[in-house]
Amino acid sequence: MTTRTALRAAAVAMTSASVLAIAGFTVLGSVFEYPQILQKPTADVLALYREHQGAVVGWFLVLVVGAALLAPVGVLLGRVRGGRAGRWIAVLGVAAAAVQVVGLSRWALFVPGNSADAMVPSRTADAHRTFELLHRWLGTVIGETIGYVLTAAFTVLVARTVVRALAPRWVSVAGQVAAGLVATGVLVPLGVGLATLTNFAGYVLWCLWLVGVAVVLWRGGLVATATNGAATVRTPA
Repeated sequence: MTTRTALRAAAVAMTSASVLAIAGFTVLGSVFEYPQILQKPTADVLALYREHQGAVVGWFLVLVVGAALLAPVGVLLGRVRGGRAGRWIAVLGVAAAAVQVVGLSRWALFVPGNSADAMVPSRTADAHRTFELLHRWLGTVIGETIGYVLTAAFTVLVARTVVRALAPRWVSVAGQVAAGLVATGVLVPLGVGLATLTNFAGYVLWCLWLVGVAVVLWRGGLVATATNGAATVRTPA
């Protein structure tokens, strides 16, 4: 695969990830009141889930695909960047994708069973406990908290290496600001109310940044040159 092909493939994956994330969260916010619904009692969450189960499962799967696209983005950009930084870009991209896929996919893999069991009086209490356990560990701890940290780290590294070499400095800075805001999501479980707003703002900025960077990667006619054994991305003279 040539450098131009790798960068254009990364651009397509980044744009797709952004579009799928925006679409998924927008529809789920309308149909399922997500993520605000998670602040309500478990019985209310499962009741609304059952009411719109087909749509909720389908759109969570859209989010799963969007999150998974971070893996090829990381691998492609890591290959282009090369060297130690390139390896870290690949590792962080794949790891960020994996934990988010784990967290989001519970809505399609486990919650349907929880929801059905909750309708049986003798199983309701156990179903609620199972849902809360899955939400705490797969959702809050793995998908969200660890996901925020890995996504932020991945974004900062890409912004400071690949993007800084291709775009005006402000594009790199915007990515790092978005990463910092996304990372504030780790404070949400600690009861810091403002973190919910800053995390949301961070993800909006991050999605827009992905599209902006994708445009840079696609339009540049970009090449890579070897410098001390590592690839340095640059625009041709």
